[in-house]
Amino acid sequence: MLKRFLMAFAMVSLMAGCSSGVKLNKAPVENQNAGSMSTQGAQSAVAPVTANASTIEGQGPAGSHSVYFDFDKYVVKPEYQNVIENNANYLKMDPRRHAVVEGNTDDRGSAEYNLALGQKRAEAVVRSLELLGVKESQLEAISYGKEKPKAQGTSEAARAENRRADIAYR
Repeated sequence: MLKRFLMAFAMVSLMAGCSSGVKLNKAPVENQNAGSMSTQGAQSAVAPVTANASTIEGQGPAGSHSVYFDFDKYVVKPEYQNVIENNANYLKMDPRRHAVVEGNTDDRGSAEYNLALGQKRAEAVVRSLELLGVKESQLEAISYGKEKPKAQGTSEAARAENRRADIAYR
């Protein structure tokens, strides 16, 4: 009998301990708008941004941005000198401009080989741009290998189109 009485007392004590004095259906609510001020006529702390011509362009100079290579080569051919010069002049005019030279290959060769060849092509174009006075900090060379073909197919014309380095502006 005493055991039952102690058990019942423990249950009642436990339930009393779990209850709280806060009535949830009558929780206090504050009016957040009571002390607020109108924003009309107030000056913003955010400075306006104006776009100038150099931030809008982003596409680089007019003309070609691609330099094409012979099969299994990474030497910049003389016929692409004007492409290099045109892009170099554009970069030198705006030192804030940044270009990424993306090396590409055709579908022949292993993935590792094509990535390495694409990198060498991109670096060859970067060096050509640097020789014309473009700052190293404005240039980056990356390789896509054969992952971003410009032309589909396995014809020699399609493969020649894919052996290139593209100068992209960001």
